[in-house]
Amino acid sequence: MTRPIALAGAFALAALPALAQSTPDAHDMRLVGYNDLQGRSAYQPVIHQQNGRWIAYIGHHGGIPGVEKPMNPLTGEAEFNGTSIVDVTDPAHPKYLAHIPGEAGNYEAGGAQMVRVCDGKTLPKGDPNAVYLLRPFGNSAQEIWNTADPAHPQLVIRVEEGLKGTHKSWWECETGIAYLVSGEPGWRVPRMTQVYDPLRPSAPGENP
Repeated sequence: MTRPIALAGAFALAALPALAQSTPDAHDMRLVGYNDLQGRSAYQPVIHQQNGRWIAYIGHHGGIPGVEKPMNPLTGEAEFNGTSIVDVTDPAHPKYLAHIPGEAGNYEAGGAQMVRVCDGKTLPKGDPNAVYLLRPFGNSAQEIWNTADPAHPQLVIRVEEGLKGTHKSWWECETGIAYLVSGEPGWRVPRMTQVYDPLRPSAPGENP
């Protein structure tokens, strides 16, 4: 577990180019590896062990004026900030595997800032061969992706759409229950906690 924890500091530096290019000050820790994440500002990372590898899932806020859609060299396309997937098994040489574009918008108005990951074999209603990534789509939706092949993520379902103010979430892999922070249009409060069983086959968007 020391390798992923040490590498997390590298992703934090990736979000601060000015600091990353100067000599870092450290006490009882050292920089192990670095990835520029295609120039996307990193927010919330999760590092998950799957199929003998350590995979980092990094959430991004939206773009910035003038750089709304950074280039993804893997696809040759300019893409709105979303979710980066990086193989950090060798922490000194992290390998960027894929980027899942998020919602259009700058700063907190776009992107896909949050990530949670559960193995399908742990979730009561999951496919045992799948690895599930739960993330917001900007401020308007919640999504689940299958990242069993982390270089080729596949959309499984939009858990809920037409939301506002999505934010941090929690997913209990043992029970399958997700606690999603977001808002309902028309409600006075901007955000609330909504409880879902997102892999419920009959009605994934309804409360359990």
